[in-house]
Amino acid sequence: MEPAQPADRAPTDATPPDGQPPVRPTAGATPPAGEPALVEPTGPVPAVDAGEHPAPPARKEKARSERSPKDMALSLLVLLVPIALLIAFYRGFLGGDSPVTVDPAPAVEQARATNAFPVAQPRDLGSDWRTVSARFQTEPGGGTLRIGYLTPEGRGAQLVESNVPAEKLLPAELSGGQPQGPAELPGGVSWQRYTARGNEQALVLLEPNRTVIVVGDARESELRELATALR
Repeated sequence: MEPAQPADRAPTDATPPDGQPPVRPTAGATPPAGEPALVEPTGPVPAVDAGEHPAPPARKEKARSERSPKDMALSLLVLLVPIALLIAFYRGFLGGDSPVTVDPAPAVEQARATNAFPVAQPRDLGSDWRTVSARFQTEPGGGTLRIGYLTPEGRGAQLVESNVPAEKLLPAELSGGQPQGPAELPGGVSWQRYTARGNEQALVLLEPNRTVIVVGDARESELRELATALR
């Protein structure tokens, strides 16, 4: 006959009947002799998310935000130095700022070949006067020779010679400019001062078989020099 169990012994996690979960001892209860005590967790249990992974630290964004103004200036300088060198080479060795000059001789010879009016051409102009355009054009009522110049001061001037009637030529070339009185030039030739389009001014020589116009945004002294050089 087996001895009776003590009445004060608490039930353990013995295997329960089939289909029922094991019964855990009540928190704080003293475990039976010979059995280890169950330790309850005291802190929060970290959750394990098997579906998502934590994003890596944004090191690149942080590095970019920490770039100093000095670093940015150095980066910009690295880009600007080659550009500056290319511009200097273009201007210094290739003549990038120099205007394209032309030879007016073919247009002058074409105007003279028509024998429509006496063609004058500037003589003894300095080398700092550069010819940038030259064209002879026939039109109803006559022909017109136009030669464009860049003056020593870097301004524009144009020589116009034509046998088109002055009442038609002047409004077209001077955009309705009005006479401002005579201009005293060497040689005793009766030139007239005219206003022109925009900030331009003009010197006009009216003759029976031709009209000569010197017009541009150059100063009047340079327009006078060009008009006086005509031969």
